Parts: sequence; C-alpha cells; structure tokens
Amino acid sequence: MRHARGYRRLNRTHEHRKAMFANMAGSLIEHEQIKTTLPKAKELRPIIEKMVTLAGRGDLHARRLLRSRLKEDRHLAKLMDIIGPRYKDRQGGYVRILKAGFRYGDMAPMAIIEFVDRDVDAKGAADRARVEAEDAAADA
Repeated sequence: MRHARGYRRLNRTHEHRKAMFANMAGSLIEHEQIKTTLPKAKELRPIIEKMVTLAGRGDLHARRLLRSRLKEDRHLAKLMDIIGPRYKDRQGGYVRILKAGFRYGDMAPMAIIEFVDRDVDAKGAADRARVEAEDAAADA
C-alpha cells in the first residue's frame, strides 16, 4: 500500500530533488513564469507557495528560513522585497499551472507555472540587462 507517500520522486535522489526545486524556485522568482514538465510543476507549487507565505511575514526568521531554501541572494531579495509584499493580503493561491501540450522529443506533458499577478516585464529582464551591460563594456 502507498500510504503516507505524498510526493513524486521524479527518478531522482533526495539531494537532487532538493537542489532541482531550489533552482526551479529561484528561476520562477526571477522570471515569474517558467516552462517545465507537468509533474515537476505540480511538485513545485506547494514549495513556492510556502516560500511566498514566509516572505509575506517579512521578519528576520522568515528571511533566514528562505535563505536556507534558496541558492542565490538576489532571489531572496526579490522574494522578500517585491513578491512577498505583493501577495501579503492574499490568502494563498499565488501561482497557477497552465498545461502547455507535449514535448516533441519524448512526449512529456509540459506546463507553464507562473505567479497569478505576475509582472510581464520580469521574464527575461535579467538576461536583457546582462546583454546590454556586455554590449556597453564591448563598446567602451
């Protein structure tokens, strides 16, 4: 019987899953929308919802808990300064999952996971800024 086994292992070890979801959460925080497989998106949703709830509290203990779960300080800063206050008055349901067809190579079901009231300009903004900085450095 499969009692008390409420998560997908996704053919990965515990350490790999933990690192993968930390990276995916960071990407979702940075871009506010990512495309991944449907099972990964369904597993990422409770992780990111708990992070946003902690960020909405905004105290030092919440910041330290989030720092232990995220890999980069810039993701923590955006989560605490922008995303947490944005959803502070919302009672959950911070992200949505949209089905996006099937991947060409292996027919894996794909999904788009995004924040509900996301900033449309956030997707790719860091990449655009990096390219502009590289162009400015090359011209100088």
